[in-house]
Formats: sequence, structure tokens, C-alpha cells
Amino acid sequence: MEAFERARLDSYFARIATQFATPDRPAAFLITLLLPERPAFVRAVAKQTDLRAVLPKPKSVHAAAKREVEQVTQCDTLSRDLFEDSEAALDYIEARAAGTSLVLLDVGGYFAPSLDAMCDRFSGQILGVVEDTENGHKRYAERDKLPCPVISVARSPLKDPEDFLVGQSVVFSTEALMRGRGDIMHGRPALVIGFGKLGSSIARLLHAKGVQVTVYDIDPVRRTQALSQGFTVARDREAALTGAGLVLCATGSLSLRGEDFPHLRNGAYVATVTSSEDELDLAGLPDVYQRTPNGEHVTRYATTGHYFYLLNRGNAVNFLHGASVGPFIFLVQAEILAGIQMLARGGLGNGMHEVDPAARKAIAATWLNYFNR
Repeated sequence: MEAFERARLDSYFARIATQFATPDRPAAFLITLLLPERPAFVRAVAKQTDLRAVLPKPKSVHAAAKREVEQVTQCDTLSRDLFEDSEAALDYIEARAAGTSLVLLDVGGYFAPSLDAMCDRFSGQILGVVEDTENGHKRYAERDKLPCPVISVARSPLKDPEDFLVGQSVVFSTEALMRGRGDIMHGRPALVIGFGKLGSSIARLLHAKGVQVTVYDIDPVRRTQALSQGFTVARDREAALTGAGLVLCATGSLSLRGEDFPHLRNGAYVATVTSSEDELDLAGLPDVYQRTPNGEHVTRYATTGHYFYLLNRGNAVNFLHGASVGPFIFLVQAEILAGIQMLARGGLGNGMHEVDPAARKAIAATWLNYFNR
């Protein structure tokens, strides 16, 4: 990032932080993808809150960004296990933020399993959660009863540009890895599993590239949406896997189970939009398949009479090329700061909430002043 770009970004976030200043600075934990542009957002969170730690999502850590963030606050190791166990979660937040009013900034529902225990037993007060992703939104929304407010920006119109461009970056990286092996997408029927914001973006771009696309989604509403947009919609998941030369997993949850892999067509490529622990059940494959590196960031899985290729070890394939969506990511990050203000002010009932439309308009107007040049 050039010096003038850094200065403009810091100025933008300073303006946003002023717009959504908190009455008191609550403590905060921030789970985030630690990508190259992320330190500016971390500094904004640290201005608005007493940021106790950043927990970078695994396999998303850019080394230079991490060094920059560590000048602001400490970085801790994140895993699902840390917050799956209520006692471990309580020990962690007590060690870092005992007795404080605390905001939890989440990407993927990491805090969800221990949220009840943290709200009931933490020596301070959990003001609430701000969640960034559709996967995390579902993890909180599927709860019968939430013990605190959860503000989701996952379905905000300000996130639409990000979701669209992430889909574009997934296709770019998938094609780049295939071309690195001397292969191309054309002539390979593609199966997109999941037709949400990311999956639909991926499907549209593949179609625009002349690739034959089939969609599979467990949601009948999304299946009708895919059909109305001209895509073939698979009725039978197993048959769809058998016919696909490229499988792109975009559900945010488990797309392929262990028993699904034998149905893949010989030589099929498999890529995902998120971490392997969320999208793929790879645990049992080493018992059946032999893994061999086959080109940079490509792993060949082979057993008697069958083989397929896994891209980036099953992790988000677009991270290999920076996963950048340009300045549009700053819209959503600003909305997260607005969510912090809502929680700090209090008065929200337990349950799911969204940022006020007026706040979204203010964010968009500020963003346009800085980046529509």
C-alpha cells in the first residue's frame, strides 16, 4: 500500500470512528482475517474500544500485517477448540479482560458455543457480539435463545459488493492454479455447492467464462433462484458430483463428507471459499487415499482406480492471491464499528439485530467521499 493510500484509509477510519464514537470505550476481542489491508481496521477498533487482543483466523495471516497489528495489541492463536469449551473460553476472557464491559467481534460464529457461559459467569459484562459472516450469522440465529444482543452485518446491503468480489477472487485463484498445471476450466462441467451470495457470484462468473454450471443447494428457495437465473439445478447430489470436473464449495458449512469424495469424477478439482475445517471432511481420507503434492498448492489424492485434486489443502483458495476485494471491504468494516457503538450504548434486547439503515447510508456517503475518485 502506497503512503498516500495508507493516509487516506487512516483518515477514512478516523472519520468513521468519530461518527460512531462510543460513550465509554468497552474492552473488545477481535477475530479477523489478517489480510494486508487489515491493520487500518484494527487501529480503528483500538480507537473505539480498549482492544485486548486480535485473534487472526487460521491460514489467513499475512506476516507483515501481523507485525503491524502487534504494535497496537497482542495477537493470540485462534482455534475452534478455544471457544468450544466453556471453561477454556472463560479462562481466556478472564485472563485478558476480567471485570470489563466487553464486546466480541466475530467472523464465523467462534464465540457462539460458549456464549451462554461467558454471559452468565464472566466477572465483567458481555455487551454483545458483532458478527461479520453468513456462516456465523447462522450459528447465532439457529439458537433458540441468545443470552445477549448479536448484531449481524452478514446480510447488510453494504456487504453485497464484498461477497460479489470474493466470489470473483475465488474463480480467479481456482483458474490460476489449474493453469499452473497446464489445465483450464473450459470443457470441465462445474458444480457449485451452495447458492448464497458467494456461490451465486461464483456461478455467474463461471457461466460468463463459458463454463457449464450446475448448482446444488439444500434450500429449495435458493434452488428456485438458481433455476430462474438459467443454471442447471441438481436434484441428486451424488449424480452431480459424479458429473463435475470442478467442484466449488460455498456453503460456509460442511459441503463434502468423507463418503462424498469417491463419487468425484477422476481428475476433478475441488476448491472452497473458507477453511477446510468448515467445508470439507478430510479426516478419513488418508486411510484410503495417498496424498501427493502436484504443482504449487495442489494436492493429488489417489487410490486404486480413482484420483482428484484438492486446491490449497481445502482452505479458501483465494487467500493464495491476497483475497483482496479492494476498498469495498471498508464498507463492512465501518458497519462493524457502528455495531460496536450500538452495543456500547446499550438498550438492545437479547437476540439478533442489524445496524440501522440511516447508519448504513451515512457509512456509504462517507465511503464515497473517500474512494469514489
